[in-house]
Amino acid sequence: GGMILIDEDQAKDIYGAMAPGVEISGGSAANSIAALASLGGKGGFVGKVAADALGDIFRHDLRALGVVFDTPPLEQGPGTGRCLVNVTPDAQRSMTTYLGAAGLVSPADIDEALVTSAAITFFEGYLFEQPVARNAFIKACAAAKAAGKRAAITLSDSSCVDRQHGAFVEFIGAHVDILLANEREAETLFESSDLNVIAERARKLCPLTAVTRSEKGSILIPRDGAIVEIAAVKPDRLVDTTGAGDAYAAGLLFGLARSMPLEEAGALGALAASEVISHFGARPEKNLAELAKAAGLL
Repeated sequence: GGMILIDEDQAKDIYGAMAPGVEISGGSAANSIAALASLGGKGGFVGKVAADALGDIFRHDLRALGVVFDTPPLEQGPGTGRCLVNVTPDAQRSMTTYLGAAGLVSPADIDEALVTSAAITFFEGYLFEQPVARNAFIKACAAAKAAGKRAAITLSDSSCVDRQHGAFVEFIGAHVDILLANEREAETLFESSDLNVIAERARKLCPLTAVTRSEKGSILIPRDGAIVEIAAVKPDRLVDTTGAGDAYAAGLLFGLARSMPLEEAGALGALAASEVISHFGARPEKNLAELAKAAGLL
């Protein structure tokens, strides 16, 4: 599966034609912060919703997890973004996304005090194509760097990487400490399907790169060390892969923020992803901290 962007009218048409489903708060970085909270981590979210019913639900759901979310809503303009996800019997997901207010995160929304208080500030690639959001990224990165903190980004979608290839390379090289990508996204960014070539180019671009490979697990590529291979954790049952990368990012970044060895941080990511793909929806249903303790990771 993959993701395509649509406008508000298309979103309404597709929603009207879809079979009965379930409405759940989502969003890539929001899913990650929800999983981080389930691991026992503390975090804040900067994102734009409209002053509408969907925005109110989204804000409530994040705050109920203990996540700081104080970005003012958009009072006029497009509505809260939404993603229509169709999951096929093989558990793959196809997404049509109306960004709406989400694409209008601006530098004015960046809370520099929140950024500097965080060990890692995490950005989602889906927003990278929006010029105003990209400027917000740069402002947040500057604040993080000035405070001696780290910045991380997930590439989110290979089509987005293809369209914005040069800009992604420039941004990552200048601002990013931790890069996350699935195999397809990494191949697009580094212009090779050879893992050795990907590793060589990743080391030149970023201090740490994580590449997820579905059932093959993941690899961590530190600039100054050997590749670390992380085994996948088999889910109780494979239901829906939506949010797998988001949960992996949460586990990995939680571990890195706590100065865990790469092997343990990667294993936390694999464990979190395994829980999320065992049910419909992109956020954990079970307590990830309890699962991690049972696995000897916390």
